[in-house]
Amino acid sequence: MGYTRVNYRDVDAVGGGLHFLRGPLECERLGVTVIECDPGWTGKLHDHASDDHEEVYLLVEGEATVVVDGERVSLTAGDAIRISPEATRRIHNGDTESTFVLAGAP
Repeated sequence: MGYTRVNYRDVDAVGGGLHFLRGPLECERLGVTVIECDPGWTGKLHDHASDDHEEVYLLVEGEATVVVDGERVSLTAGDAIRISPEATRRIHNGDTESTFVLAGAP
């Protein structure tokens, strides 16, 4: 079969709202995560330098801020941001629920 299908809602959430799809989709080179953020939710500060992963964060709904190397980048629904592997990043959700799709690969 040339494809794998999964609904992210069928994948158990980790850490209160992260749905990691890489395993269920059987991805070999791409990571995909859906994050459903409660109002005021803040992610952990991290980078992907050791993995050489660049990431794209697509905000599907809501409003949020992504802090990249200390710079606050405000996002509204439909905005996407690419983050280099060595840059530190952290999501700060706004006052309403939001949904992100994150994709990353070396």
